[in-house]
Amino acid sequence: MPKFAANLTMLFNEVPFLDRFQAAAEAGFKGVEYLFPYAFDKNELAERLQRHGLTQVLHNLPAGNWEGGERGIACHPDRVGEFRDGVGRAIDYATTLGCKQVNCLTGIVPAGVDADKVHATVVDNLRFAAGQLKAAGIRLLVEPINTFDIPGFYLHGTAQAIALLDEVGSDNLFVQHDIYHMQRMEGELANTIAKHLPRIAHMQIADNPGRNEPGTGEINYAWLFRFIDRLGYDGWIGCEYKPAAGTVAGLGWMKALAG
Repeated sequence: MPKFAANLTMLFNEVPFLDRFQAAAEAGFKGVEYLFPYAFDKNELAERLQRHGLTQVLHNLPAGNWEGGERGIACHPDRVGEFRDGVGRAIDYATTLGCKQVNCLTGIVPAGVDADKVHATVVDNLRFAAGQLKAAGIRLLVEPINTFDIPGFYLHGTAQAIALLDEVGSDNLFVQHDIYHMQRMEGELANTIAKHLPRIAHMQIADNPGRNEPGTGEINYAWLFRFIDRLGYDGWIGCEYKPAAGTVAGLGWMKALAG
């Protein structure tokens, strides 16, 4: 059975954030992930993880003004200093939380900036971050995101992500494969995962349409989970979906589809 991590940004949002650690543990999760830890004291987060026997599986690098609509700054040539400062902040938090992988959201392409300059900025930023994180014993991930949900997002396909890994040339840079996003952008999930599995360090799930829990849409998760198991994937799978009718009420999919 896959190792599922509760995404606390999306799940258990009927309770205050710091109480979601207990809720996740009581629901049977052994790992958690969420977008950002930076609004909270890192030691308080670490204490919640320890108290409830949870592994911090993933969080993201700082991604600019999220509330203002920004979705990452790695592709912004005028914000390289801010990006690099964010790498240091992420290392500080991840080290305290025992988090062994951090994701980079590359961002929405800035208007009016030369495409080659944008690309070169992404490559340079990822090369820097991968090196800094490697020295700290933390893997760097990069995630393609569908452009229906986030129009203009720089990284939006698996092949593009693999080519980016090749160009950066670091052995500490991997793909975060979000099955929901890639179903929307390209389909062909099984063959894509099989082809690139050595370079996929983390997966996330939601069904489509609606981005609700597995079993509510078109993706055959019962088959796909068995397939991923047969491939020998031993990483975590983050449950990054919007519960259709409350988190706990909707968790029956885990036993039905992945048991």
